[in-house]
Amino acid sequence: MTTDILPSYLDQSDAVRARFERIRQREVILEVRALGKCYRSAQGETEALRGIDFTVRRREFVCVIGPSGCGKSTLIRILAGLDNHTSGEVLLDGKPIKGPGQDRGMVFQGYSLFPWLTVKRNVMFGPEMNGRSKDEAERDALLWLDLVGLEKFADAYPHQLSGGMRQRVAIARALVNQPRILLMDEPFGALDAQTRAKMQSHLIEIWKNIDVTVLFITHDLDEAIYLADRILVLKAHPGEVQEVIEVPVPRPHTLGQFNSPEFRATKARLEALIHPESEGVPEDEQKVHPHLIRLTDVTDNVE
Repeated sequence: MTTDILPSYLDQSDAVRARFERIRQREVILEVRALGKCYRSAQGETEALRGIDFTVRRREFVCVIGPSGCGKSTLIRILAGLDNHTSGEVLLDGKPIKGPGQDRGMVFQGYSLFPWLTVKRNVMFGPEMNGRSKDEAERDALLWLDLVGLEKFADAYPHQLSGGMRQRVAIARALVNQPRILLMDEPFGALDAQTRAKMQSHLIEIWKNIDVTVLFITHDLDEAIYLADRILVLKAHPGEVQEVIEVPVPRPHTLGQFNSPEFRATKARLEALIHPESEGVPEDEQKVHPHLIRLTDVTDNVE
């Protein structure tokens, strides 16, 4: 495994190198050491994660990517305290994670809002459960709704909002408790492409303006490069850290950078890691099956 590298296939600018040097000087808030996870069933034992090691520094934006079945969601559920690990340890500010806590905010792909509560009451729910008074919770909720641009919809219900707006409510609800780290499990995966791009830009603006660290699960390579300072690449069966890449695209990231040499080279590297051509696939499985049934009779053949 190669960790914390500036991609060797690109010449890095002084500005990019300086940015990563500044990040390295910040304190480590999350430590994952030799993390393993096994599932046991009547059919036997399945190893989902093996020997996961990485650290995350304050106010860093880290994306986790990997092929299907690599354990991305399992990893983030362990970090959130929603699932137990079977080996290793996870430390937040030097203390073991043993369950859910308000020091971590979680945003899922599904909006997971209470449909019977208004937008404001959804955001108030966490602070009230943590002992804040109704007035304090309402004040905090309105502050965060203003930050995500939804203060005018405070009294609306989730079903009255678009998908992107509902996800912004979910982000406000996760941030209202002022967590040390925001955990996001493919939060924009269910959105259309246009809304997804808007939400990515909106998330970057939120992250720039508050003191929070972000760990973001995605299967979208463009999204990972656009959002992240570093990308943690997992390989599957079991999930292991394959490489950690420091994204060489200068900040602030813009949509125009999708066609930059740095962006395209980083994407090519990620594709090579996640989808190595024909790696481990028997030769006979790489070919189209010779007995496929033709279901239509057309006069012009496609190539």
